[in-house]
Amino acid sequence: MTQLLQQAFSEASQLPELQQNMLAQWLMDEVLTEKKWAVLFAETADGLAALADEAVREYQQGKTQVLDADAL
Repeated sequence: MTQLLQQAFSEASQLPELQQNMLAQWLMDEVLTEKKWAVLFAETADGLAALADEAVREYQQGKTQVLDADAL
């Protein structure tokens, strides 16, 4: 555990029990969400790489055009 996280937990331990529980639930939710996103990105990495390769090929073949943001 990092020193900063230890400091945060030390500060949080001085909060009332209800606030500690709310903070703990929020933190657990955040950690689980990050894990889910990591899994989703890992599962789609090959597909995203294939799309990127296709986009580069189309650019090299002159099949793309410059996006005019003002025309959107």
